[in-house]
Amino acid sequence: MSDLATAIDYLAAEDPSELPVGTLTEQLIDLHWQMARLQAQIARRTCLRVPAT
Repeated sequence: MSDLATAIDYLAAEDPSELPVGTLTEQLIDLHWQMARLQAQIARRTCLRVPAT
């Protein structure tokens, strides 16, 4: 969870207009994957599962 908070704080402190598009894209993708990992951890810890179809 601290990794996600650090990534959000890092992005919030930067001015996106000063970043190259490639760097901004990489940071957003990294943030997306960190959020996905956090959601998976929360689901495992709370025993929430998508029902099998």
